[in-house]
Amino acid sequence: MISTPLVYLFTLALLIAVIHLVTSKSKLTLFEYIPAVVLIYAFSMLLGSSGVFDFNEKINAIYKLTKTNLLPAMLFLMLLQVDFRHFFKLGKSLLLAYVLAVVSIAFSFIVVAWVFHFDSDMSAAFGALAGSWMGGTANMIAVGSALHVSESAFASALVVDSVNYTLWVMLLLFLVPFAHIFNKFTKAEENLAYLNDIGCACSMGAKRYWLLIAFALGVSLLSQVLATQFTLFNATTTIVLLASLFGILGSFTKLKEVNGSSEVATTMLYIIIALIGSKAVIENFAGLGLYVLAGLSILLLHAFIMLVGAKLFKLDLFSIAVASLANIGGVASAPILAATYNKNLVSVGVLMAIMGYLIGTFGGLFVGNILLGMH
Repeated sequence: MISTPLVYLFTLALLIAVIHLVTSKSKLTLFEYIPAVVLIYAFSMLLGSSGVFDFNEKINAIYKLTKTNLLPAMLFLMLLQVDFRHFFKLGKSLLLAYVLAVVSIAFSFIVVAWVFHFDSDMSAAFGALAGSWMGGTANMIAVGSALHVSESAFASALVVDSVNYTLWVMLLLFLVPFAHIFNKFTKAEENLAYLNDIGCACSMGAKRYWLLIAFALGVSLLSQVLATQFTLFNATTTIVLLASLFGILGSFTKLKEVNGSSEVATTMLYIIIALIGSKAVIENFAGLGLYVLAGLSILLLHAFIMLVGAKLFKLDLFSIAVASLANIGGVASAPILAATYNKNLVSVGVLMAIMGYLIGTFGGLFVGNILLGMH
């Protein structure tokens, strides 16, 4: 049994490194549907549930310290990639489809929560899930921390996210060959040539990591200090909102041009996911089928609203499908779907998904607080 903080963190770091290496180097189709973040969570949860870690006072302290400091740092780096100038070049149909996707997802969460009579734990967990389905896993963690979602409830939400996300990706990819039929039904124009020149502010280089880490940890410290002076809802929510604000402001500076923010933020995300997973207990998964059914109901209602909106505003299948997956799937899957329509449109999927980093936290907190106020 591991009982020292250093070995605890080293074990999780080694797990992350091995999973990332396997998923990035392997050519198995399985890893296209099960992202590394889900595997990291699953295996760290397996280690925790098997009694590998002794959660004594020292390990609990390092868990809290690491998570508290990395969360705002990660949010700051994620939001550095947002480029509003390019986003607003997407055009009327894509912008309309994106707004429709965000609003319909939020509305669907509220309706389904009312139908299923969510209790407080389920409301908080689905608030975190709303953060994921409007942004990404990073937003899910931020919202979950702000709403004080328990490790077991967060584990259930992550399973719901993974299962329904996989089904959603498969459905949207299946519909690609039927785009012409759909567009005839909605009477949409299919001229997407103007999107070919749209770029993406996100860089995938790997330079100056020390500068990014220093700034990110500095922002984390500043956010926590300011949160002690004034509080909105609770301390964690205040820290999350401040870090997001600093990230948005940073996206207008030269910090955005420093390569590697995506990689550093993703590394921080993996560490936080492994930490949370290590404290989840598999035995707490009773009633998970209800969670999955509720998640599927949200997606079906979202799909219906998107269909009605597409008919009403004459939107094409590409616009509503990519807008939907940019929210629900994020950067990992939206570009893939965009590429199935046209390889030159990959950047459109990336841009929409990156905007989710901004929308996800605020949208998830909005939905989560409504769900918690409903019972």
